[in-house]
Amino acid sequence: MEDQERFVSPPQEPLPPAKIHFRTLVLSDLHLGTKDAQARELLDVLRGIRCDKLILNGDIIDLWSLRRKNYWTPAHTAVLRRIMKMAEKDGTKVVYLRGNHDDFIRHLIPISLDRIELAEEHIHVDLQGRRFLCIHGDAFDTVTAKMRWLAVLGDISYQVLLDINRFYNKWRAWRGKEYFSLSQAIKGKVKSAVSFISSFEEHLQTLAARRGCDGIMCGHIHKAEDRQIGAIRYLNSGDWVESLTAIVEETDGTLRVVERAELRERIAAQRTLHEHAVQSRGFVPAR
Repeated sequence: MEDQERFVSPPQEPLPPAKIHFRTLVLSDLHLGTKDAQARELLDVLRGIRCDKLILNGDIIDLWSLRRKNYWTPAHTAVLRRIMKMAEKDGTKVVYLRGNHDDFIRHLIPISLDRIELAEEHIHVDLQGRRFLCIHGDAFDTVTAKMRWLAVLGDISYQVLLDINRFYNKWRAWRGKEYFSLSQAIKGKVKSAVSFISSFEEHLQTLAARRGCDGIMCGHIHKAEDRQIGAIRYLNSGDWVESLTAIVEETDGTLRVVERAELRERIAAQRTLHEHAVQSRGFVPAR
């Protein structure tokens, strides 16, 4: 009897992942514990991302505001849980750097707990081997560093401005207009604010150069930026109160500042690609 040929099905290609993948994700100024923290919007993004390293660059939990008024919602808790899950389930290395609003961690640093590290600053080496100094940046804010009472007063004033901004944008929405940030407009118009930001950036550029770094990643001033200052690349991750921005390092090593809208589009496209691939193989995607 002739041997019957056995049919061997060709190996299937692996399913496309359900989440977008970054080599590094940098977030700062979440200000969890304040009513203006965009926790739900951030959570929606974090659930669609997998990253090898997550750098939390200061002002993650706003102790200043919590001391004045306890405003902590389930969404704020969910953000912290998601970060912990990224470390536990996804194998993400989490680096939490001290900011001025969460300076309570100063008494704990430096400390490393499994995949979570608490520190004052961090040197990130990108895929091309370039060194970036990661630091919140409040030490180069004279008011924050030397006049704490004035910094707190300024923070209260900022909260009032955000309250006004909230009502103003409700009126704009009713008129069919897009969101407008009063504080960002003030920063761009008031001469002293522009001068402060310029001085802040130059001080950090100088620090990075002294440390032998190619660039710096910071937060603090709630103004996302990506530009070259002399030989130093200056990257500011912005905030998750108004601008809703982050720094990402793609898997090919590209570093850039991204906005929430782009992240949401990429996450949605990746989920759709994954679900179509699953359905084409006769499976029902898990929900």
